[in-house]
Amino acid sequence: MPNPLQVAFAFHPRRWRDFFYAYPVISRRSKGLSIGINLNPDGACNFDCLYCSVDRTITPPVGDVDLERLDTELRWLLDRREALFDEPEFRGVPAAYRRLNDVAFSGDGEPTASPLFNAAARLVAKRLSDARLPDVKIVVITDACYLTRPAVAATLAFLDDHCGEVWAKLDAGTEAYFREVNRPNTTLQHVLDNILAAARIRPIVIQSLFMMLDGAGPGRAEIEAYVSRLRDLLAAGASIRLVQVYTVARRVASPRASPLAEPELELIAARVRELGLAAEVFS
Repeated sequence: MPNPLQVAFAFHPRRWRDFFYAYPVISRRSKGLSIGINLNPDGACNFDCLYCSVDRTITPPVGDVDLERLDTELRWLLDRREALFDEPEFRGVPAAYRRLNDVAFSGDGEPTASPLFNAAARLVAKRLSDARLPDVKIVVITDACYLTRPAVAATLAFLDDHCGEVWAKLDAGTEAYFREVNRPNTTLQHVLDNILAAARIRPIVIQSLFMMLDGAGPGRAEIEAYVSRLRDLLAAGASIRLVQVYTVARRVASPRASPLAEPELELIAARVRELGLAAEVFS
């Protein structure tokens, strides 16, 4: 019989029921209920990661994000955050995970690329305040490419006062591996510069996905380069609260990508901890 928690982790649609922008998931990294906010139903993203679960072969919907509809969906989910565990897909979730941990800007693309990121962040903060949930985090899951844009930086500053947290992606230590895995429209150095700029202002979380690529995991040289990037960030003044070392948990777009075994993830996390950083493994 399948593990109910693993089933819940694998159930991660960005479209839930007839909702369009807000969706509930049980998140392994949040260790509980996370309400996702999808500001990119059009799939707009400046990365095209091999492990992405968004199927970009399907023509996405077009049109501007409807903040009123987002507001309605978010309020509905917040009001029914406990009753959600009566829904079929969440009934088997263990008691320890039956809590609302965060509202997360994630979805089908890069949330900070949306022109409505600031307005949506303020809306989420208002609704959490209205629901008397001041300790529920507002998480920004980001590829870090736009963190230094003035409008994005201003939004992050606002979220600093509203239980906000930045989860910045760093999946590679070398430019070559970065290009192969993330297939970006920017450079690894640009990402690192932006992570540093954000992490000099507030503690951030680094999220690093490692996988099997064509049946092989990242080599020792790549892992050492990745650890060296973290070391350089720390030396330059970055405040890193946690490094999440994780792997593929859901269906992905590319057949080249598959999960990396937990012992391999633990070895990477051990190297991260040698830098004095906290690291958690999610397999």
